[in-house]
Amino acid sequence: MNANELYNSRSEGPPIDGIIGNSSAMREVYRITRKVAITNASVLLLGETGTGKELIAQAVHKLSPRESGPFVRVNCGAFSESLLESELFGHVRGAFTGAIDNRTGRFEAAHTGTIFLDEINSTTPMLQVKLLRVLQEREFERLGDTQTIEVDTRLIAASNTNLASEVENQRFREDLYYRLNVVPIYLPPLRLRREDIHDLVTHFLNYYNEEYDRYVVHIQKEAFEALNDYHWPGNVRELQNYMERAVVMASGDELTTDLLPDEVRGKSTSRSPGNRAVDLETLTFELVEQGLSTAGPQEDSLHTKVVSRVERELIVQVMTACDNVQIKAAAKLGINRNTLRKKLKEYSLDVSS
Repeated sequence: MNANELYNSRSEGPPIDGIIGNSSAMREVYRITRKVAITNASVLLLGETGTGKELIAQAVHKLSPRESGPFVRVNCGAFSESLLESELFGHVRGAFTGAIDNRTGRFEAAHTGTIFLDEINSTTPMLQVKLLRVLQEREFERLGDTQTIEVDTRLIAASNTNLASEVENQRFREDLYYRLNVVPIYLPPLRLRREDIHDLVTHFLNYYNEEYDRYVVHIQKEAFEALNDYHWPGNVRELQNYMERAVVMASGDELTTDLLPDEVRGKSTSRSPGNRAVDLETLTFELVEQGLSTAGPQEDSLHTKVVSRVERELIVQVMTACDNVQIKAAAKLGINRNTLRKKLKEYSLDVSS
């Protein structure tokens, strides 16, 4: 998505049931989710661990014509190559040692519904070939069988790593990447949607109050300031864990700073964004947000100038981070390589790479 599209969509996208957050970053997620859900397009969910990719996958399914069909989730990182192949495609008796019965795979189980492949970046090249075939031909064979099974399943994939980099380093098939990346949805990290922290804290307190029969309903000012200032390397999942612990340990009705871990209170060294690898999706959103915050929807001339300035800076930053590899930068920008080359020429940037 380019800066102009994001600018024009900032007011769109009301919240989706079951997902907390009304920040501009999340409203953009809601907008794309609703738009893609009614189609049969493949969706690629991108974002750091703990940002809620599975919730969005479920939302795409529930908002789609496939809602009445099954929603099947597979964590690709939790299986070895051989086990994952059997898990996805099934097997027949005798296909391998221990295969004492026929088994239906997850793709077959998701027929007429949706299959969500989390951590798809962990799949091996051999398995990626089979995934590509399912996407293109809608058919496969169980392990040890010659009978072809046709399946009508929508695929949603998720990755917490930069798949474009994986392609560039020949660890992920380029053709599969483009088949998966029909509609990418970027889940922003919590540090880029701090305005949602209060609602998330309230939601998790209410949830765990009911779960543990407690009554922690007030938030100490200092405690909230600590929560708001923390960099949240584990994102919403980390916040949820801390709220559960606070409810369990609280002796009164207030969330106080002493119920928070040392790293949140700034009393211990913990992971920080500065020690993390560059997250280009985060960089993209930050730059666009910084640029567009200076322009109002009625200021067409200013809007055009701001969009151009931010778009040029965005391209420079992404190209630099991608070591001037255009195919990689184009993927991160959500445009094709020819469009990127035109933009490079338009902004008088180096097009030799």
